[in-house]
Amino acid sequence: MGIITLLITISITIAVVFLAVFYWNMKNGQYDDTYTPSVRMLFDDKPALPEKSSPEKTDKNQVHA
Repeated sequence: MGIITLLITISITIAVVFLAVFYWNMKNGQYDDTYTPSVRMLFDDKPALPEKSSPEKTDKNQVHA
């Protein structure tokens, strides 16, 4: 019977900690921005930087005369 009391106490303690963290995040504005996530997928990714061509790399489709 003692183990059940211990487990319930631990469970309630963890729940209170998560509730306190959630409340703290809400108070500090963590979840205020509701617009940006919905339109983020519409923006293009930044283009990758072009690779520097080295003399060792040659195009296999290039015809040498």
